[in-house]
Amino acid sequence: MSSYYTSMDLLDQLRLDYQRFPADQSYHLYAEAVYFKDPLTAFRGVRRYQAMIDFMARWFRSIHLELHQIEYTSPQEIRTRWTLSWIAPLPWQPAMEISGHSQLELDSTGKIITHIDYWDCSPWSVFRQLWQST
Repeated sequence: MSSYYTSMDLLDQLRLDYQRFPADQSYHLYAEAVYFKDPLTAFRGVRRYQAMIDFMARWFRSIHLELHQIEYTSPQEIRTRWTLSWIAPLPWQPAMEISGHSQLELDSTGKIITHIDYWDCSPWSVFRQLWQST
């Protein structure tokens, strides 16, 4: 891999990003036209990716992104397993949680060009969590 980061440096940097999420993310690891997709949205661009995370930081409370596993599945692909939890911005402050995994595809320079999140549950089951705390 001919990038500024060695393979281990990239994994270490991603581990740090998970630990401090949503603050101080390493957006320089992503290509300008990175493709992001999760069960609710899909878009291109590192600026839109940053805007999505900034939105979460602004509106959600007690955000915690726990990294369970991170590994290379090929020289150009990283897979992570995680659990994201937060308090929704509603008067009754429901606790929310999603577990899943991400697949990150790298270009020849080591930049992330694709970030796809897969949830272990349906979007509907996440939505229902809004009323489980009431």
